[in-house]
Amino acid sequence: MTAYSSQTVHRERVLQNHLIERLVAGEGYEQRFATTDFDRSLAMDRALVVRFIQHSQPEAWDKLVQHYAASAEDTLFTQLAKALKDRGLLDVLRKGIKIVPGIHFSICYFRPASGLEPKRLEEYHANIFSVMDEVEYSQKHGGRLDVVLFLNGLPVATLETKNLLTGSTFRHAERQYRQDRSPAGEPLLTFKRGALVHFAVDEDNVSMTTHLQNGKTRFLPFNRGRDGGAGNPDVDDEFRVAYLYRSGEWGDAIFSRSVLLDVIGQFMHLEAAGKSEAMIFPRFQQLDAVRRLIGHAKANGPGSNYLIQHSAGSGKSNTIGWLAHHAINLHDAADKQVFNTAIIVTDRVVLDRQLQGTVSQFEQTSGVVKKIDGTSRQLKDAIAKGARIIVTTIQKFSTDHLREISGQGNRSFAVIVDEAHSSQSGKSAQAMTDALTREASSSEDIEDLIAEYQRARGPQANISFFAFTATPRNVTLERFGIKGTDGLPHPFHLYSMRQAIEEGFILDVLQNYMTYKAYYQLEKTIEDDPQLSGRRGQRKVARYATLHATAIGQKVEIIVEHFRRHIMGELNGQAKAMIVTQSREHALRYYFGVRNYMETEGYADLKALVAFSGDLELDGETYTEADVNGFSETELPGRFDGFKPDGSPYSETYRILIVAEKYQTGFDQPKLCAMYVDRKLASLQAVQTLSRLNRTRPGKERTFILDFQNTIEDIQNAFRPYYEDTTVEAMSDPNQVYDLEGRLYKFGYLDRDEIERFAQVYFKGPLGGGDRARLEGLVRHAVARFEADDDEGRQEEFRQLLKSYNRFYSFIAQVIRLEDTGLEKLASYGAWLSRLLPNREVPPEIELTEDMLRLQAFKVDQKEQGSASLSPGDTQALKAISEFGAKEYTEDERKELSEIVRAFNDRHGTEFSEADMIRFEQVNREILDEDLTEMLRNNPPDVVYTAFAQAFFQGAIRMFQRDNEMRNIVLTDAQAREKATRHFFNRALREARENAR
Repeated sequence: MTAYSSQTVHRERVLQNHLIERLVAGEGYEQRFATTDFDRSLAMDRALVVRFIQHSQPEAWDKLVQHYAASAEDTLFTQLAKALKDRGLLDVLRKGIKIVPGIHFSICYFRPASGLEPKRLEEYHANIFSVMDEVEYSQKHGGRLDVVLFLNGLPVATLETKNLLTGSTFRHAERQYRQDRSPAGEPLLTFKRGALVHFAVDEDNVSMTTHLQNGKTRFLPFNRGRDGGAGNPDVDDEFRVAYLYRSGEWGDAIFSRSVLLDVIGQFMHLEAAGKSEAMIFPRFQQLDAVRRLIGHAKANGPGSNYLIQHSAGSGKSNTIGWLAHHAINLHDAADKQVFNTAIIVTDRVVLDRQLQGTVSQFEQTSGVVKKIDGTSRQLKDAIAKGARIIVTTIQKFSTDHLREISGQGNRSFAVIVDEAHSSQSGKSAQAMTDALTREASSSEDIEDLIAEYQRARGPQANISFFAFTATPRNVTLERFGIKGTDGLPHPFHLYSMRQAIEEGFILDVLQNYMTYKAYYQLEKTIEDDPQLSGRRGQRKVARYATLHATAIGQKVEIIVEHFRRHIMGELNGQAKAMIVTQSREHALRYYFGVRNYMETEGYADLKALVAFSGDLELDGETYTEADVNGFSETELPGRFDGFKPDGSPYSETYRILIVAEKYQTGFDQPKLCAMYVDRKLASLQAVQTLSRLNRTRPGKERTFILDFQNTIEDIQNAFRPYYEDTTVEAMSDPNQVYDLEGRLYKFGYLDRDEIERFAQVYFKGPLGGGDRARLEGLVRHAVARFEADDDEGRQEEFRQLLKSYNRFYSFIAQVIRLEDTGLEKLASYGAWLSRLLPNREVPPEIELTEDMLRLQAFKVDQKEQGSASLSPGDTQALKAISEFGAKEYTEDERKELSEIVRAFNDRHGTEFSEADMIRFEQVNREILDEDLTEMLRNNPPDVVYTAFAQAFFQGAIRMFQRDNEMRNIVLTDAQAREKATRHFFNRALREARENAR
């Protein structure tokens, strides 16, 4: 670091001078002088503009001189200034300008993807980087900028630098930009026309903005991160912000030729934001992630896996888009293309549409991005024709169209996975790998075919996976993580929840947490009732108490009064809240309770909405969400926000949204300032639910949570694994797959010879109708042995172990190249057996009435109040996969099933029992492959319900082919069908999410 005398060390220019010296000495910048080289009226270095054009494009320059003679230079700058004003600097740098009679001038040259054309490399190196300090930019006053960086004479970045030893920080620099750097009438500072980005810098921290708007200017941190949080790490013999101007262990400097030209050429873009525009400059973690990922792939080629743990608020969609465009242009040291195609996949239907739009806006050459918004045939054609970037949902790979693809093994793919959870060990992920690696087989030996099928599950040399998530599960870490010195998997790149909070990109939702405890006393009017004894009876009694009008009434009073006292005035009176309940019935009773309380108290300025799926029978009446709210379900997000799609306001303002599962995840409403929780939350569900509050908005600085069910310790335990670097305690033991295999055979239901015969048919090739009948016949032998067992406990244990085996085997086979075809045979056989096993019987319903129980007393007391926020280092590792167990029916499911049976019989004069209705569970087992299960797990219920309902309807018709009475009801009675579909949808949804590992 440059040495300074004691007389000058405190001067503001210490960092400024050091930065300039490093750029000139280390990064090839030319130092220029504002007093002689800067044209304030044009905001450019005219001499360098001319020098760049004359040296890099002599023929075009000669043509200009020939045509315009002595006015050639003035003509150039007149047209350049006009282009800057009309199109903006970014577009001019990328596309150049044209001057009559047809003279094209490039204003800069970007690095070519390949080095096979020496002329392109010469052009790239012809770019002139220069720096000026103390730039007096204004024609109205003597305002100066500390440092301005130029590219070929045009300003690309300005900097205000501060010295911590004088007590001035980057915050003072931000204030200077806001208060003393008005862009009005100043070409250098004008949005789009002037410099692309403005940095506020001191020795420790950096922030940046692309749009100066006086007091409204918003600066974003541009720091590397420090020990899992905000800030920058120490650097030996340097300032912490050395990454701006000096290349080092962090890679090339931000202001280096390679990085700055890459940012201008492939990262920056204009984004429409309503009626205005926003200039997007990558935040540090976005830029660093893309460059590190691309650097590793360049050095190692395809075949690696990468886990990118980036918190909410990190701009993940933009990072994914930039990565895809960089991947398809990547060449290795031998100038060979690394990836032929980038495929962006998600299992979230809504996010798929958002990603398609984001990735397309980076497209500079028409036709590069193929958005698969139609059928799987469209996806098949895109892959077969070698599309460069494909954006699709993972589910589209699990179709017959994709099974026709082969011969892709000689092409390489960058598969970019959005929200990488356990879906990447499922059927759809396997189908995707098959499509991208499948080759025509030359062997007819079944063992060879099975071995090849098993090998295709594992790592593939022609596919690199880039997996993004804010909350990696244990399987995600093991599947995509990179092993550290501790032998455990870690993210390749991290932008933690803690850093996002400390940098202000998201809010800390745990900052104001209050818990309540409900106490109730029940009078048992029927003594020693066996139905009310035991664990199940106790849960039923507890649910009875939570649904009681007195209980809900007391909680409603606490909620509404808290909202009025602490929340209502936030965001200039626009703040909103969410009440999270434990069931649809709870949600609706809460809604009526809130509505009635507000009417009784005369709170006409408060209105509530409720969100629940399907029909709901309550106290003899049937309700739907649309009927209760007074408008369709699709309108709810807009109505709750308060504005129509055209931006005009609705006449009514709703402040509170009451939910049960629906909108609990995947719902973004930045005006949410409070959440009232009346359901048990655990693990990832707690993080995803409470994170509905973390979205930022101008004026939103704090959030509130009142919790009637969980303790502060419960919630902290849920957040700890995801607060910083998510880790696992240990790698899952792959030998557990043999433990599970052995346990399955001990039941006596499985026969090895039948499984072998099954495999001989299943793996020989495309299955015809006769093949399917033969396979089902083989599996039915095991079903018969299962049904002959009178021990329901053993049956249920077998069901769950069989599911666990298939999930665990699918996961392990993707992590390790297995060489035991017996495991593959059992997995394929087990998938069929799971679908054909009869469902367990639902225990009889306990109907509680006031004759059996009376609520004698109920009270709610406040227990804890304060911050539940986690501290640096307050983390907890995830557990490895080791437990395999069964899930019980819930009270809600039992009650709802009784209602469905009653509704069927009342409407059609039938005498169906609950056992009859449980046959629908077989439909679930048939349709719930891993593809649909992952859709249920990772999408909001209202988004995925339509796909489930279609599959359920078709499955029900197949199931009841020989039962005319049930089949006719399913075909003709839409209301009855909807009741059954909704019930088994909720069953499937719960099982999918609770079985997530």
